[in-house]
Amino acid sequence: MPRVKRGLGHLKKRRSLMKRVKGFRGGLRKLQKQAKTADTRAGMHAYRDRRVKKRTFRRLWQTRINAATRLYDMSYSVFTGKLKEKQVGLNRKMLSNIAAENPAVFKKIVEFVK
Repeated sequence: MPRVKRGLGHLKKRRSLMKRVKGFRGGLRKLQKQAKTADTRAGMHAYRDRRVKKRTFRRLWQTRINAATRLYDMSYSVFTGKLKEKQVGLNRKMLSNIAAENPAVFKKIVEFVK
């Protein structure tokens, strides 16, 4: 079986790896073996955190809506329950934006729901 030297392919692979780990500290950015493990772990965390981000934002929106509804003597859970009852099709993101940017409009929504 002939010998495979992998010159260009190996260089290309190493170059792309080193590009991805640019900015890491110490050997994680300079040494190929350490860079490879660091890159794998970074990818793992990135994948997980893309999903965690959605949860985090949903919690933020719920907190904002809760704070806004408390001004009108209503809790978040009661407010969302009544929204469902009245079949209002606004999601949490929109409601939180309205509460933060247009309190007058949010007040009207709360009054409609009451």
